[in-house]
Amino acid sequence: MKKLLLFILVLGYSFYGFSQDAKYGVRTGINVSNLNFDGISLPDNQHRNGYVIGFFAEYSLSAKVSFSPELQFSAEGAKIEPLNLDYIQAPILFDFKLAPRLFFEVGPQVGLKISKVGDNMKGLAFSGVGGFSYNITPMIFIDARYTYGFTNIFDNSFGYKAINSNMQFGVGYKF
Repeated sequence: MKKLLLFILVLGYSFYGFSQDAKYGVRTGINVSNLNFDGISLPDNQHRNGYVIGFFAEYSLSAKVSFSPELQFSAEGAKIEPLNLDYIQAPILFDFKLAPRLFFEVGPQVGLKISKVGDNMKGLAFSGVGGFSYNITPMIFIDARYTYGFTNIFDNSFGYKAINSNMQFGVGYKF
């Protein structure tokens, strides 16, 4: 069921792709992520530095609003190896123009864990994304985002509760 939902989401991107006012591009950057445990304080719960890489489409809805679905690989979780989590993520962002080159981005994100199986962690994660993007040129941009997890990363039977939190600093190129 989870894979079907992700497949439908990606398929929906392709149907929307016939718009004439569309831009496509690639984006890469660094992650500074950690896990926020509920009710447990772990002294060695340190952040993980990782990376993100992916591609996106940008569809103008008006002069000040655009819609940007993405597909990306993101290395997240915490520093200790059992809590290293790698995801294929699909953020769906709405970009609001604040100034000629400055945009505010916000939207939901679904992530499919690809790093490990049988580790008492859920394979699907839902998050919210917010951030800012600045166009250096019409084709090159930089951005900063914060992602906050809405779902527990552990299976309910495991007894622990933790959510992902992640800061991304990226650069991208629009074709």
